[in-house]
Amino acid sequence: KPNICVSYRTYEYAATTNPWVVGALVKLCVDAGAKSVKVMDYPFGGRAMEAYRNSGIEREVIRSGGKMVVMSEYNFANVNIPDGLDLKRCEVYREILDADVFINVPIAKHHGLARLTLGMKNLMGVVKNRPSFHFNLGQRVADLASLIRPTLTVIDAVRILTDNGPTGGRLEDVKKLDTVIASTDFVAADAYATTLFGLKPDDIGYIKAASEMGLGVSDLTSIEVIYS
Repeated sequence: KPNICVSYRTYEYAATTNPWVVGALVKLCVDAGAKSVKVMDYPFGGRAMEAYRNSGIEREVIRSGGKMVVMSEYNFANVNIPDGLDLKRCEVYREILDADVFINVPIAKHHGLARLTLGMKNLMGVVKNRPSFHFNLGQRVADLASLIRPTLTVIDAVRILTDNGPTGGRLEDVKKLDTVIASTDFVAADAYATTLFGLKPDDIGYIKAASEMGLGVSDLTSIEVIYS
């Protein structure tokens, strides 16, 4: 699940996940023996197929042996969130819930309301009613993450969007870092990614909430970071 939020930005603007990062993950899955690798998002700006194409992600996914899936509005299921503190039910895309392995591939970028879009915030792209999250964004994103726990989180920081997120539009707001963060602990991945923006984990509401819920580790002194 990359971030393909709009149809009118190419990857250079850092509003959507880097297509080569997505393609590399698809190839790794195929090489590992996956029978099917499906890539999807639920854009809020423009048509899905246009967003897939213009982001460059469709090309790299197909080239690597994967398949792009358009998320039908009729394929969402209203499910309970047992561990949710504020969000108790939500309409979530069925294929995400049924997947054998779920890989979350957000781009690291500025967000006007949440401050940053990282792994947990990217999960909002698998729910039908996103505006309802904005009333208590930090806690509700953490509640959603308690239900949809990615097998692996890979944060694309090849280019990061430092301002005017989530859709961007100015190349001067883009910073090239050539960095990718990967972890099976989605809270730890998000926590470390805050440092790319000169922030701390507790500066981001959903990271703080998820840590307090015991969903992962946000204390950077307790996280082993392996560079390669």
